[in-house]
Amino acid sequence: MTPLYTTTATATGGRSGRVTSADGIIDLVLAMPKELGGPGNAANPETFFASGYAACFQGALGLVARNQKITLPAGNTVTVTIGIGKDETSFGLNAKIVVHLPGLDQATATALANAAHQVCPYSKATRGNIESVVEATV
Repeated sequence: MTPLYTTTATATGGRSGRVTSADGIIDLVLAMPKELGGPGNAANPETFFASGYAACFQGALGLVARNQKITLPAGNTVTVTIGIGKDETSFGLNAKIVVHLPGLDQATATALANAAHQVCPYSKATRGNIESVVEATV
C-alpha cells in the first residue's frame, strides 16, 4: 500500500504523560483511567482509539451509502466503545460499534453498518485481533 496521507504523534510519560501530534493540533495531557488506578481526569489511549475509530467508521458508512445510492439520514451517528481488560498474557481491547440511522428500516441499517465494517480501515486493522460487535439502531 502506498499511503495517501501520513501523520505522526509522540507520547512522553506513557499513560500518565502527554501526547502531541507533529502538526501541533493535538497537545494533551494523559491520565490513567480511574478504573485502572489513576485519577481519570484526562484523555487516555482508549479515548483516542474510540474517537478515531468512530470518525473513521462514519466515513466508511458514508462511502458505503453513496456507493449503494442511499442517503444517510440527518442525525446519524457512530458511537464506539473501547474496553480494556486483562487477557491471557497482559491486557487486551474490545470494541462495540453502534451505528444509529434514524428513519431507515432495520434491515437497511444493519446492512449498511455491516458493509461499513468491511471497508473501515480501523475495522480492517483490528479484525481477528480484538473482539468487535457491530450494532445498528434506527
